[in-house]
Amino acid sequence: MATEIRVPTLGESVSEATVGTWFKKVGDVIKADEPLCELETDKVTIEVPAPAAGVLSEIVANAGDTVEPGGLLGQISASGSAGASAPAAAEKVEKVAAAPAAEAKPAAAASSMPAAPSAAKLLAENNISADQVDGSGKRGQVLKGDVLAAVAKGVTASTPAAAAEPVKVVARAASSEADAPREERVKMTRLRQTIARRLKDAQNTAAMLTTYNEVDMSAVMDLRNRYKDLFEKKHGVKLGFMGFFTKAVTHALKELPAVNAEIDGTDIIYKNYCHIGVAVGTDKGLVVPVVRDADQMSIAEIEKDIGRLGKLARDGALSMADMQGGTFTISNGGVYGSLMSSPILNAPQSGILGMHKIQERPVVVGGQIVIRPMMYLALSYDHRMVDGKEAVTFLVRVKDSLEDPERLVLDL
Repeated sequence: MATEIRVPTLGESVSEATVGTWFKKVGDVIKADEPLCELETDKVTIEVPAPAAGVLSEIVANAGDTVEPGGLLGQISASGSAGASAPAAAEKVEKVAAAPAAEAKPAAAASSMPAAPSAAKLLAENNISADQVDGSGKRGQVLKGDVLAAVAKGVTASTPAAAAEPVKVVARAASSEADAPREERVKMTRLRQTIARRLKDAQNTAAMLTTYNEVDMSAVMDLRNRYKDLFEKKHGVKLGFMGFFTKAVTHALKELPAVNAEIDGTDIIYKNYCHIGVAVGTDKGLVVPVVRDADQMSIAEIEKDIGRLGKLARDGALSMADMQGGTFTISNGGVYGSLMSSPILNAPQSGILGMHKIQERPVVVGGQIVIRPMMYLALSYDHRMVDGKEAVTFLVRVKDSLEDPERLVLDL
């Protein structure tokens, strides 16, 4: 009897995934719960375990195919039937691969999907018909990003003719004959496509502005040097700078709640909690796992959670729950040597703090020129939600907390 391998639940708001690498091939003997393949969603990569032991008798969805939750990926047969089922399954896979692409196109074009729920909400809010938006989802489904792009282009209910025109994509000019053999064209992963789309959506939607300041890191560095060994011995984790920054940010967010809020249509949603996203660079791209209720944590608890999430991110083992619900983001470009940058908002959040490289510079203190370890800070914010005064005040509060860490202990 065959056991079906199906796509697991992918998480809230995730309706499809791309099949990545198959770790097994047809005819391989597999154990229960052994990883069979990986699925790439627009947020995380998920491994699909074997639902039972046996022989992989059929692969239905090959690498690169788009699948939906509950969709069939393949089948596992009992060990005794492996001899008959494996060759038949392999022959079936070959036939499917050899089928002309033209035969598949009419089937794909014959069906359509309604707009995604988040997209439908935006369509209604902007009084736009789904027919006016070119869908980029499966079978032409209109996604939230498609609606945001259409609104940014000025599509309205009064201009259906203009919206109906297909978007013209200008192809890149052909490479010279000398350069062509030295180029490599690789399809973007679903995660990279999502990063690109979300960053562009943030630019198109938010009234984004960045304000800068600098912080003298002497006090934090002295405190860290004095207690790092004792801290690690007691808590089992190294004392870094992210714990101080996260704590300083949560204090500032409590004083300036607009920076922790988001715009939803014509409403403002104020978040009475601080879920801090920490941007982490991985081999597959930037991900932002979330430290939940960071305002209720000690510096030690924050450091432990950041360490746990960072390891999961580098191992590609983050869950959907680890990635959702952030209210504010911290990005540390300083670990790569960045001296100054303007971070892009992680929509729908209204603020993101950029940390940078600590560099010794001459500064004036008490009328004297001294050398101090300085760091530039950058706060990008949505000016629709946050006024300039609030943004500058927020950054000054972070600066004050870091230059006088006792404020973090005394809640000042």
